[in-house]
Amino acid sequence: MEFTAKQIAELIQGTVEGNPEEPIRGVSKIEEGQPGTLSFLANPKYTHYIYTTGASAVIVNNSFVADQPVNATLIRVSDAYRAIAALLEMYEQSQPQKSGIEQPSYIHSSASVGEFAYVGAFAYIGENVIIGKNVKIYPQAYVGDNVTIGDHTTLYSGVKVYKQCRIGNNCIIHAGAVIGSDGFGFAPDESGQYKKIAQVGNVVIEDNVEIGANTTIDRATMGSTIVRKGAKLDNLIQVAHNVEIGEDCVFAAQAGIAGSTKIGNRCMFGGQVGLAGHITIADEVKLAAQSGIASSIKQQGAVYMGAPGYDVAQYNRSYVIFRKLPEIYKQLNALEKKVSQL
Repeated sequence: MEFTAKQIAELIQGTVEGNPEEPIRGVSKIEEGQPGTLSFLANPKYTHYIYTTGASAVIVNNSFVADQPVNATLIRVSDAYRAIAALLEMYEQSQPQKSGIEQPSYIHSSASVGEFAYVGAFAYIGENVIIGKNVKIYPQAYVGDNVTIGDHTTLYSGVKVYKQCRIGNNCIIHAGAVIGSDGFGFAPDESGQYKKIAQVGNVVIEDNVEIGANTTIDRATMGSTIVRKGAKLDNLIQVAHNVEIGEDCVFAAQAGIAGSTKIGNRCMFGGQVGLAGHITIADEVKLAAQSGIASSIKQQGAVYMGAPGYDVAQYNRSYVIFRKLPEIYKQLNALEKKVSQL
């Protein structure tokens, strides 16, 4: 499929600077640009590549000012990153879409499957399952009894959705994710042995949520573990029983959230963040990678880092001192020697 720079600019409401008839047949990273491809520049760290890239056209922000000649045709937009994301989404949607029921697969007679749905080979659909329109369930996925899946949602290969869970519209759940496995609930008896506490709740995933590969979300002991609309969870994240994740949160890989913690809207957590159980996190809180949070954060928009985590400004001041500890230690030893000689 071939487009001109002008046609691409029209799709993303951009303006062309250079050859409007430049033919584009594919996309490439700016540092690996090849003739006939389209690239983009959004991160200032990559600016130097625009002067050497072999890409035929590059999407740039309107604010970009070249300080050297640029060989590529430029397509100027208000936000280059959003523009390339929109183009890639258009490209993805233009690809042939799977539909129909592959065999062998199992769909219980009481299950309801919406029109234009796709169920891949070796998938299992249990009793009283309701599957919406244009849902895609890839091979070897498991959907337990009484599960509801909204329209335009995709479950990739190997996803497991336990009984009674609810998944909204326009969700994407990547390979190997487990939704609704038992929460980690045990109680010691008189002999000190741990007895399992039945986990009788479910998981509710609202609309427009994306869940990464091998992420696990435990069912509630009672009630629901909830992921609110628009949240995006990376790969290898653990969400424990009765956790509530607010709208439009973004969590990077290997984050872990202990049971019954409530997280506000639009929070951002870096990789390997850990949260203790039964705490509350305010809206728009940002946690740097590997932060460990043991108590509630009540200030909206707070930025924490460290383990245990605390305010980022205090952390940075403390870190300056921490780096000087070996030097301070030597000075202290020298002072002790002088004092002992007096």
